[in-house]
Amino acid sequence: MARRLTLDYLRTQSGAGLVLAIAAAGAIVAANSPWADNYKAILAAPIPVRLGDFAPTLSLSSWVADGLMAIFFLVVGMELKFEVLRGELVSPRRLALPAFAAAGGVVVPALVYLAFNLGSGGAPAGWPTAIATDLAFALAALAFAAPNAPGDLRVFLLSLAIADDLFALGSSALLFHANIRPAAIAGAVISLAALGVVSRWRRTPFLFYAVGFALVWGFTLESGLNTSLAGVACAMTVPVGARRAGQESVLKFFMDSLHPYVAYGVLPLFAFTAAGFSISGVGGRRDPSLIELGLILALAVGKPVGVFGFSVLATLARVARRPAGATWLELFGVSLLTGMGFTASLFFGRAAFAGAPAAAQDQARMAIIVGSLIAMLAGAVVLVRAKGLRRAQADEQRG
Repeated sequence: MARRLTLDYLRTQSGAGLVLAIAAAGAIVAANSPWADNYKAILAAPIPVRLGDFAPTLSLSSWVADGLMAIFFLVVGMELKFEVLRGELVSPRRLALPAFAAAGGVVVPALVYLAFNLGSGGAPAGWPTAIATDLAFALAALAFAAPNAPGDLRVFLLSLAIADDLFALGSSALLFHANIRPAAIAGAVISLAALGVVSRWRRTPFLFYAVGFALVWGFTLESGLNTSLAGVACAMTVPVGARRAGQESVLKFFMDSLHPYVAYGVLPLFAFTAAGFSISGVGGRRDPSLIELGLILALAVGKPVGVFGFSVLATLARVARRPAGATWLELFGVSLLTGMGFTASLFFGRAAFAGAPAAAQDQARMAIIVGSLIAMLAGAVVLVRAKGLRRAQADEQRG
């Protein structure tokens, strides 16, 4: 049952890839059209919100990144919790491979990026941008190139992508934050603790969870920390059990209820507000910048090498096993797809390059998109080749 629920979720997630691609393409077109100034003005337009003493004023793009993306990370946190406690990663042996692969997907691309940006003229703080994976895009590419890929291979991609994105989130939260306000942090911790206590009551009204999440998010916003931390933290308080006998898990219910809105609303809206870059801002130069070289090579080369290399080492050391039914070539193809940073990398890059000149921010956006496209094309080619070999072997066996 858990396996079917996991695969149903993966099919829904991969279906959002096309919507994301359209939103990202629309952002690039808008940023380079005669209406580019209007596009930028809309994103920068201040939007005040007042609820008593809570009265933040943020731009449209900031509300999307600091508000709606917190819901995305709430869903991501619940996905990971469900897979570990009830899903495909209950077995430590199954958990080992994506854990090792995720470690490689962090270490190697970070080192590749830093190799270009540690010296003079580089931007070393941008390394978290290079370790993220856009799960929706990666799953969509996998579904297109290998529609009959083994289910365990899809779960492997889901698990390591979530782990790497959460690590990138934690790194960004530690490295990039506004002025810290201890009183607001204390409020967030107290609200989170109260939410955890309330959630132990099996029949807690769902409204309590919504109010608790809003409080934790509001305090986190005021604290100066990344609000996406509030989403992940709140996800850990959602109970995995059912409210009544015969009902589905509260965690699974929340995850399934929120996922369509995140996949087809939150993420495309973020892509439209974050992916736009000026071609003139990155053109006219003979040589690519250190940011561009670091990000493109980290995503297109470092990420796949780290994921596949650590997977091979873990398998040879017998601490993990290859996804059931998958060949090494298919695993390599999926490892290439993990270099598709897209919206995830854009999210972390937004904080990493916030204080950089506009040209550097455009270079980072362009490099993220180019590196992700290279990873996608390379992964698709390898997976199509693997599918052809699998078909040829099946024909030989029938013959």
